[in-house]
Amino acid sequence: MDFITTNLPYILAGVSVGGQYALIAIGYTMVYGILRLINFAHGDVFMAAGLIMIYSTTFLPLIVSIPLTIIITVLIGFFVERIAYKPLRTAPRMSIMISAIGMSYLLQNLALYITGGLTKYYPAIPWISDSIEILGSMTKRVTVITPILTLALVIGLVLLIKHTKIGMSMRAVSRDFETSQLMGIRIDWVISITFIIGSFLAAVGSILFFSNYTGVTPTVGAMPGLKAFVAAVFGGIGSIPGAVIGAFIIGICENIMKGLGWTTFSDAFTFVLLIIVLMFMPTGIFGEKKTDKV
Repeated sequence: MDFITTNLPYILAGVSVGGQYALIAIGYTMVYGILRLINFAHGDVFMAAGLIMIYSTTFLPLIVSIPLTIIITVLIGFFVERIAYKPLRTAPRMSIMISAIGMSYLLQNLALYITGGLTKYYPAIPWISDSIEILGSMTKRVTVITPILTLALVIGLVLLIKHTKIGMSMRAVSRDFETSQLMGIRIDWVISITFIIGSFLAAVGSILFFSNYTGVTPTVGAMPGLKAFVAAVFGGIGSIPGAVIGAFIIGICENIMKGLGWTTFSDAFTFVLLIIVLMFMPTGIFGEKKTDKV
């Protein structure tokens, strides 16, 4: 009980950041589920959402800036797919991977040019950024909002995938790309929708994340993006519930590490945990074991 009381602020922070990682991780796992490729620019789309919010609030009220940020981020995700993925649909996987990495550096360098390399500070969002007390520990309200909003968005996404026409198309494409194409499914449209959903969740994740960690730099998306990718692999890449559970586990563990005074090793611990899990479960916690047909 003393352990929980002492580390409650870190556990709460872990649940919060875990939810934020989860929203980013879903983007990775959805793209992989359909294309069997990793969107290396996804962390930079998350970073771009932060900068868009900062600059939009300089001349627009927050009530306009928040939806505008989400819309522009979705458009960035859409154009990333159209520029870096669609022209290389039939190219070797290595070519597509290099194109995605190139898009990542393009977004980072555009942000570097716009910001001059200086750290920009995220605006305080009324109510969300306010401090509250939970069991004697002070924290921001975003800490409580994040897991609730994350679970609501995940439930909505699962319902979309299981009970709508576009969701059925996404499941078909993830199972068999070529057969889906022969059956008349518009592959390009399905892939674009996947990137749009992933970018929407990354935009929401950025609003929650930067409400807590207010400094935004051109490379700020790298570590959250990498940890979200680890969460997706940890949970079983291609599995949305796996990505969410993996993200919460990583967020809580790394913050407890900070509470124990091992802040220096909190990032390394994430990757060590991944290595240990993959040694015993190569496909992750919820990954499907696939057999190759001869």
